[in-house]
Amino acid sequence: MAGQADNRAPYAKIAAHYTELISTGQLQPGVLLPSIKNLAEEWKVSTATAEKALRKLRNEGLVRGIHGIGTEVLDQPAPMSSGSQRQDRGRRTGSSWGDGERSDSHQAAVVPAPAEVAQALDIQPGADVVRRSRVYRDRHGIVAHSTSWIPARYGKLIPQLAESERLSGGTSLQLIAEATGHPISHRIDTASASLLTPEHAQLLELDVDNLPAAPVVVMTAKFVDSEGNTVEYGVDLGGPGRTWRTESEVS
Repeated sequence: MAGQADNRAPYAKIAAHYTELISTGQLQPGVLLPSIKNLAEEWKVSTATAEKALRKLRNEGLVRGIHGIGTEVLDQPAPMSSGSQRQDRGRRTGSSWGDGERSDSHQAAVVPAPAEVAQALDIQPGADVVRRSRVYRDRHGIVAHSTSWIPARYGKLIPQLAESERLSGGTSLQLIAEATGHPISHRIDTASASLLTPEHAQLLELDVDNLPAAPVVVMTAKFVDSEGNTVEYGVDLGGPGRTWRTESEVS
């Protein structure tokens, strides 16, 4: 917000500055950051503060220190986002995509609700639901396969929810809130690890005969409106090597 004071510690401001440059691609992998001495002079801080800023970037996996050379920007897959994080991002920026992400393979259909989905949406197993799926990618490959399950009554209210195209006019949650007049009031998130199954492999476009041994991240998000109705249940399956990452201030 314009005019709002930035009360972060100096080292955190420096780290945030370089995090932004790295995440937006303004600093490419392999580029060396300024030395501790040069950082201290540029930001008018002590060398201890400059070193702490670089340490924060190293701890976050954005850079690495090379003895005798300096601090190098790393190239690695970005962490996956949960449905809730994409909702937050869309509200802040107007786009639910992460840096460098795109989505494709948009599919939609009205199908019978599986037992897990029916329980999450508080409907009868086998009742009609809209299933929307898409794949999020960046330059490293698949970030996540994402499926949204929506009660069929919202599909009747908003026909494009059941069409196999990228939504126009907002996200599914935004469209439902606008159509019903009931904003999304809260959400319930879960995160777990799962060994890859043949079904997972197909969704993530992997070779079923050569699956990675490491588990993948599975995240769910249940969205509830101001009237207490569960309007969407999302399941995100992370691509191999992807992690889930959040950050918050600790006072």
